[in-house]
Amino acid sequence: MAGFSLVEVMVAVLILGVGLLGFALLQTMSVRFTQSANQRSQATNLAYDMLDQVRVNRLAVGQYVGNYTGATTGCAPDGEVSAAKFRDVWECRLGTALGAGATANVAFNAGEVTVAITWGDERWNDADGDGTVSADEGNQTFTTVTRL
Repeated sequence: MAGFSLVEVMVAVLILGVGLLGFALLQTMSVRFTQSANQRSQATNLAYDMLDQVRVNRLAVGQYVGNYTGATTGCAPDGEVSAAKFRDVWECRLGTALGAGATANVAFNAGEVTVAITWGDERWNDADGDGTVSADEGNQTFTTVTRL
């Protein structure tokens, strides 16, 4: 035998193609996992930032309680220091980190502060098993509780 036959070359190309396809799928999944982990990290940081602010200003905890909606406009700081201004800045950080559709709820009950942050992570939850992920299925929620 002086060289490779066409069949051997085709088999080698097929094996190489399957390997490259697997590698491309691996890269795609890696990007999905990384983006989702980044959003979870951002939600964790935002929740702890809110809890730290409440701990610093314990006497005014009621001013931080309520619902928050992520904002992406009107986020320029003006130097004012107040609970209301912190709420505005925090909503901007929430919207910037997790998207304009992100929401949060801060509750205070019997000495415990609960921060729940919800954002859309449509890459993951196919709750009804239909093979597609709708906007309501893709919501992720991070909740943390602390005692003052």
